[in-house]
Amino acid sequence: MKRAIFPGSFDPITLGHFDIIERGVKLFDELIIAIGINADKNYMFTLEERKKFIEDCFKDEPKIKVLTYQGLTVNFCEEQNANFILRGLRNPADFEFEKAIAHTNRKLSEVETVFLLTSSGKSFISSSIVRDVIRNKGDYTGLVPESVIVK
Repeated sequence: MKRAIFPGSFDPITLGHFDIIERGVKLFDELIIAIGINADKNYMFTLEERKKFIEDCFKDEPKIKVLTYQGLTVNFCEEQNANFILRGLRNPADFEFEKAIAHTNRKLSEVETVFLLTSSGKSFISSSIVRDVIRNKGDYTGLVPESVIVK
């Protein structure tokens, strides 16, 4: 079975994440969306909210599981018997950052990192931008999946 982990904080999940997940799920038998827990980070949304946003997005996709984890992603991959890490790239800066992490992960384990380029119409979206728009009461509906939109 080809199982991949798509790790992130997803605070909140964006249409950029959604794009990578939709395309990535076609490459693997199972895709685990792994919400990392970092006690040093101040999140806008609770872990439960973030998990629910994602579960609601993909409730009709049986190949997707949503889990939470702490610690090294490669250790979580080992626990889940996942041989791949899926990552999205928006720009050259993302590539340089993700390349260093991928090389480190390969040094620590046998896990391969698979990169997908975010679709051009979504490459400007980041969770930090979305949080800033939300904080400033802007219209964020074109940046996130329907499940994130507070009614």
